[in-house]
Amino acid sequence: MSGGVDSSVSAALLQEQGHRVIGLFMKNWEEEGPCPSAREYEDVARTCDLLQIPHYSVNFVQEYKDRVFASFIKDLKAGLTPNPDILCNREIKFDVFLAKAMALGADRMATGHYCRLDAEQRLLKGLDPDKDQSYFLHAVKQEAFRKVLFPVGHLLKTEVRALARKCNLPTSEKKDSTGICFIGKRDFKPFVSQYLGYQPGDFQTLSGEVVGRHDGAAFYTIGQRRGMGLGGEGDAWYVVGKDFARNVVFVERGADHPALFAPSLIASQLTWVAEPPTDLPYRCTAKIRYRQSDQPCTLQWMDGCQLKVLFDTPQRAVTPGQSVVFYAGDLCLGGGVIDNQ
Repeated sequence: MSGGVDSSVSAALLQEQGHRVIGLFMKNWEEEGPCPSAREYEDVARTCDLLQIPHYSVNFVQEYKDRVFASFIKDLKAGLTPNPDILCNREIKFDVFLAKAMALGADRMATGHYCRLDAEQRLLKGLDPDKDQSYFLHAVKQEAFRKVLFPVGHLLKTEVRALARKCNLPTSEKKDSTGICFIGKRDFKPFVSQYLGYQPGDFQTLSGEVVGRHDGAAFYTIGQRRGMGLGGEGDAWYVVGKDFARNVVFVERGADHPALFAPSLIASQLTWVAEPPTDLPYRCTAKIRYRQSDQPCTLQWMDGCQLKVLFDTPQRAVTPGQSVVFYAGDLCLGGGVIDNQ
């Protein structure tokens, strides 16, 4: 249990269905000053006390640093824009945490993710299109799903809120958490600079004109508009590319500048929830970011373990380091890490 409304309602629903439920909270990060995880655990305790179920807290700080945060910093140093939530699900929630739950004698692990499973334990989108979280779970091994339940995956968020109010859960009006867990409400750049350091360089247009100075290419991502300190007359500036070897960040004016769009991408580090397609080229849909609508595309194998994804419509802000996730209708096939356009 995370201390949020989704996991609280999940516990209440499972109890209502006759399951013997235990609340298990995990701490993944050591904070300085007021501790957000302590406040979250208080909400877990209040919810579990109301439901009259036992609750425990487990510490995975070291595992998280070794298996998620270290990779996050490594990718930033390489000029990428990583997504630690995807790695956290694969390495911590559906591996270390799952193993702990089993060690405590549980038959299943349940989470508040907006996902579903079919009869073959394959990952499906959550019923609420605005909350579907299958994008973040595409890298989880299918064996894990055989031990997992998603009690709210068939519900809309509004229905979850209504159930929380009906059960008088203390989290019923709690806002959803957003952003990267270990950064929280802190500014991204000052936090990350503790691990990367500042390496100032030039903002350049694609024609080579220097239009300003940046604090380090690692702090910027494709499609970024704010936080660059670039102004002047005309349309807003957008990050359209990076030359990490030269510490140059390329920018152009306009939200619809052609450099922001790409007809294809190359992905590697591929993982498959369902069976990987063998008859390529293969038609499916894909998402290159959370909450994006499904984009029709064609998959083609390249040399080695890379996959080329050709979109029917050019995609905006294709970002190396982020994930592309493939779907066949509601079925999540798997995905990979974007290498380049």
